[in-house]
Amino acid sequence: MSEPNRGFDLDAAVQSLAVDRLRRDERAIEGLPIRLVIALVVGVASLSVMMNMISGIGGLAVTELDARPSPEVVTPGTHDLEIAVVGADGDPVADATVVVKSGTAEMGGVRTATTDSSGSATVEVSPDLRPNQEEGTLVIGIKPPAGSEYADKRGNTKVLVVAG
Repeated sequence: MSEPNRGFDLDAAVQSLAVDRLRRDERAIEGLPIRLVIALVVGVASLSVMMNMISGIGGLAVTELDARPSPEVVTPGTHDLEIAVVGADGDPVADATVVVKSGTAEMGGVRTATTDSSGSATVEVSPDLRPNQEEGTLVIGIKPPAGSEYADKRGNTKVLVVAG
């Protein structure tokens, strides 16, 4: 009379062997049925086409802002800079914050202003040059309006300060 084999589960052993065999399989996509691979490729291509067709996807894009200062060249002393903030297509941007700070010219602080409905802001600056310095720059930054699709990641036009 034979005793049943206690503690040995044939189903668990087969499952363990199958899992181990799957883990050691290095064929990756090669081991998948060809129909599944074709369905995957066609599905990805179709998704790409549909995403391009859906309107509003372009709304996820970010538009770069640019600053257009006037005048672009000043001498040491007090000056009013009019800075126009425009989008990539040249349209004015209202409610953007313009920040002017020292570059290679000294200014003694940071000056800010907010653009009006025409995309223009006026900032009073008083740049100065160091001894024996013939020219320097003021750096312009833009903080886009809150909740807008604008960004200011690239450098803007600098204001050149030249010895008078």
